[in-house]
Parts: sequence; structure tokens; C-alpha cells
Amino acid sequence: MTQDDFVPGTVWLVGAGPGDPELLTRKAERLLAHADVVFHDALVGAGVLALARPGAELVSVGKRSGRHSKSQGDINALLLRAAREGRRVVRLKGGDPSIFGRSAEEMECLAAAGIRVQVCPGITAASAAAGSAGISLTLRGLARGLTFVTAHARAGEMLAIDWPALVRSEATLAVYMGRSAAGEVARNLIAAGLSSETAVLVAVDVSLPSERLVRGRLSALPFLVEAVSDDSPTLLLIGEATKSSPGTGLSDENASASLSPVDLHVSHRARLRPMLTIAVAQGTPEPMRNQTLWVPTPSGEIEVIVTGEALEVLRAGGHLFQDGISLIRHYRSFIAEVALDKYQQEGDRSRAVVVDATDVAD
Repeated sequence: MTQDDFVPGTVWLVGAGPGDPELLTRKAERLLAHADVVFHDALVGAGVLALARPGAELVSVGKRSGRHSKSQGDINALLLRAAREGRRVVRLKGGDPSIFGRSAEEMECLAAAGIRVQVCPGITAASAAAGSAGISLTLRGLARGLTFVTAHARAGEMLAIDWPALVRSEATLAVYMGRSAAGEVARNLIAAGLSSETAVLVAVDVSLPSERLVRGRLSALPFLVEAVSDDSPTLLLIGEATKSSPGTGLSDENASASLSPVDLHVSHRARLRPMLTIAVAQGTPEPMRNQTLWVPTPSGEIEVIVTGEALEVLRAGGHLFQDGISLIRHYRSFIAEVALDKYQQEGDRSRAVVVDATDVAD
């Protein structure tokens, strides 16, 4: 594609992919290199925007976590005006424009005004997350299909989803914008007949250096999301296809119901991003007071006695030990890391490690 192929007055809806500029399509890169103006979502990163033509106008049109800097009507008006001025216009959207990107509204508006509009697909977050986790979204005998679902609803409204139909589909569910609705998603799926033991994978900041992945079971979904998510884009992958993957060191036995209340396993994959598997024996975890954690070490598991006082310190702002064990910001991870640190200091003198307030205080 040359600049002459990008006809002035044309609008291209372009998928920016999941975030990593290396996952941008070649066509998307060429369109950015010839655009006069780029209207981009807030989630499109600097690495992708840097591929725009020097001198091109970059206009953020917001849309992040419900905080819209521009209404959809305003965005449509901006696209129309730029096209009517004879500019080469790129509307840059995270992921793929056709998946929860409201591309149909923009296409209809532009077409009704006689503006030529075309679409350049992008890699969606679900595909990128599967690649990072080393899993297949469809799997013979486990997942007959893949269903995309958005967990975004207007403030105060329930999700308008046919939950029984999702359960009957026997498909892997890819739930976009799932951070705030994780509890509702889990409750409705379980109520519709999906086993609470169903495997899930939570992915945050997919494909970026800050990417975080955590694997567990459906009954613990709100806990898993709390463990890794902040205000970043959060994807929920639900289904048995997410349970295990070759080469990660994580097998089906990690999700066994015979495990102690929380079982922590870290797998260092080729990209050197830790993945923490959290398997919960019974339902959504309750706060642990004077209970036991079993933490794997190279020489076997160690028993960790957790005191209630330690938990109170952690809730008040205990800090994450930066030792590479985990990126998960939750008190169970704090406890596991403290326990491993103490065990390494004490050697084999004791198989039981007591974690108390003095160990976790700032």
C-alpha cells in the first residue's frame, strides 16, 4: 500500500491489536504510516501510536473504564469532518474493531453520509491471551467453540445475557471488560448449571510487559480478579480448555479438589512472566485466620501457619516482596512469599513456618 492507495476522504477502522506493537498487522502499520489524522482509543499504547506518519495528527477519543472523553456522537462527527476535509483518516481501536468496538455505529454513520469506509482487522485479546498462556481456546473433547461476551453494562443494570445458553454451548467463554462484573459472571454461570470447578484464566494487560495471568476455578473468579487486576483491561477465559497447557509445568492435578485451601504454583515460561495458579478447594475463599497454607519449594512443600494478626497488617498495607516469586498483589501471595523467604533463611530446621505481623509489616 502506498499513500496514493489510501484515497483522501476515506476512513479506515483499524484494529490496534492487544497492545504489543509486534502484534499489529502489516496492513495496519502501513495505514498508520500514510494517515493524515488518527483518532485512537485511550487503550492504544504509545508503541503503536509511534508508528503513525511523522506530522500526523493524533487525537485521543477516550473510552476507558466508563470514562469517555468523547461521546459516540462526537466521535462520529469528528470522523465525518476529517473525511469531508479530504484527509486520510484512521480510526484506531484496541483489539479488533468488530469485537465490542462499536464499529457498526461508525460505519453506518459514515456510509449514510456517503463517506467511503473500510476495515482492517486486528488481533483480539482472547487470541493474544491464549498465546501467552500456551493454551488453545478450542480443544477436541473439551471446547467445541468459542463465544465472545461483554461484561459491560450501564451503571445499575444487570448483564443482559442468556446464561443457560452459554452453559449449553460447551464453548470456551471469552468475557471482555470483566473486572467489575466477575462476581456476577461466576454466580450466573454456576446458577445456570456450569460446574463451580470449571477452569478459568484471568488475563490483565495482555501482550504488554505488565501482562499478568492467573489460573484457577470458577468459584474463585472474583478472588482471582482481585488478585491481579487494577484499572487495566481484564479478560476472563472460562472453560476446561484453559486448565492446562504443554510446557508450562501446570497440569490438571493442580485443580484437584483435594488440595489445601490455597495451592500456589509458579511457572516461568519462555517470556519470563510468572503465572500463578490458585486452586481453591471449597468455594470462594474466606479470610484465613490461624489456618494453614502449603507452599511448594524445590525440596518439597512447607507448611505455613498464618495468624489473624498478620492478615490485619496485610490489609492495612503490607508490601509485596520483590523477589520474583509472584506478581500477584493479594495477601495470600504476600504470605507465600514471606513464608518462602523465612524458609530459605531457616533451612530444614523447621518444616512449619509461622507468618505473623512482624514478618509482613512495612
